[in-house]
Amino acid sequence: MSFAPLTLRVERAMLRAGVAGLACVDEAGRGALCGPVSVGVVLVTAETKPAPAGVRDSKLLTPERRMELLPKIMRWASHAVGMASADEIDRLGIVPAMRLAGHRALAALPVRPDQVLLDGSHDYLSEPAQASLFAEEPALYSVPPVVTMVKADLRCAGVAAASILAKTARDALMIELSDHFPDYGWAGNKGYGAPEHLEALTRLGPTRHHRVSWSLPTPD
Repeated sequence: MSFAPLTLRVERAMLRAGVAGLACVDEAGRGALCGPVSVGVVLVTAETKPAPAGVRDSKLLTPERRMELLPKIMRWASHAVGMASADEIDRLGIVPAMRLAGHRALAALPVRPDQVLLDGSHDYLSEPAQASLFAEEPALYSVPPVVTMVKADLRCAGVAAASILAKTARDALMIELSDHFPDYGWAGNKGYGAPEHLEALTRLGPTRHHRVSWSLPTPD
């Protein structure tokens, strides 16, 4: 299946509306059973050149193609990745942990953006108006105005590039952790609920990298 090349058309329209620096944001690992949640961010400005050829939503790319694109993306635009650990997900809940990871990524950019373009329909980056039931971490970063866009990773090159950053950083960590916990198959399943992962949980129980507040299989 072929896909139309992604462009910065949406991002440039936002820049022409008065935004000097636009942070394009996407996450990876939200639905995994273990490991961190990862948030990638790419900064787009009026000086940003067209995206590297082949950039698209990370889920549409093979692992090999993502790794081929990674250095090109890193040379192309200012970028950062933030993560929140399984322990933080257990303590805070998944959405506050995504917020924490996103704040870490935004804070690591070399300049502060004026606006954020966030994939999805839910703004998990801005501080909630009401207190959470979870004991949240203090805000790390004062987030600029956030614009959410459903399927932005399929429409916007900057968001697709952020998805690749988030995915490759998280995958690399899960492959590294798999060397220490080979029974769970993380090098292949990246911590998601694949059969070999579920079987190992049933046989061995969770590791310190699992999200133990989730409904995980337990040993018989």
